[in-house]
Amino acid sequence: MKRVLATVMMGAFFTLGLTANLQAGLLDKIQKTITDTTSSTTGSSGGSTATNGLTTDQITEGLKEALQVGTETVVEQIGAENGYNGDPAIHIPLPEKMQQAQALLKKFGLSGMADEVEERLNRGAEAAAPKTKEVIYNAISEMTLEDAQSIYSGPDDAATQYFRNTSTAELTETVRPIVEQSLQDVGAIAAYDSLISEYKGYPLVPDIQTNLTDYATEMTLEGLFHYLAEQEAAIRTDPVKQTTEILKTVFGN
Repeated sequence: MKRVLATVMMGAFFTLGLTANLQAGLLDKIQKTITDTTSSTTGSSGGSTATNGLTTDQITEGLKEALQVGTETVVEQIGAENGYNGDPAIHIPLPEKMQQAQALLKKFGLSGMADEVEERLNRGAEAAAPKTKEVIYNAISEMTLEDAQSIYSGPDDAATQYFRNTSTAELTETVRPIVEQSLQDVGAIAAYDSLISEYKGYPLVPDIQTNLTDYATEMTLEGLFHYLAEQEAAIRTDPVKQTTEILKTVFGN
């Protein structure tokens, strides 16, 4: 039952957009769904009857699908070609130490190599991003009623903050080896090693070495959280979107 209630809230956050006039009414409807589902009884078909004649099975199916649509939208966007590299909002810059030494890199004729490292960092993130989806699904399945109520009454990015608090460690553990392999596959590690080797050949230069895998993993997740938060906030202004029959059944008037 807790998963049904949590999914009610999260499905709404990720697939429903509201105009100012519709917001209050829809939120009231969601709250009523929570209340009715809590007090529902088991029907003859084996599913609990909830609001508007829908069973809890129908609500669960619809809202799980809604959540999948929302999560997949973000993951497909950032995991596509130029999902990171071509998007100024989440483009991964050079590590801070390298940024601080950019004048030296340019002076020594190494700026082209640095640009290559930066591009390949972003390509690695794009390759790794799809692996985040299952971790987000797991986080949703483990939400409690209290979590859902907190998200319901919280700020525009309450659900995203929930993911940050509950899933960052698992996401890091899952994504890091993928990022590491992706950086190898796209040539980022080789480009970085070549740059560092050339750079160290000059006397009295500051240390610019960074753990590239850790850095790329952190920035990959930042891009994910950025767009999860943006999509969550968008429900305040966008019109209601019902893209499948089950969503129309659950959310339609």
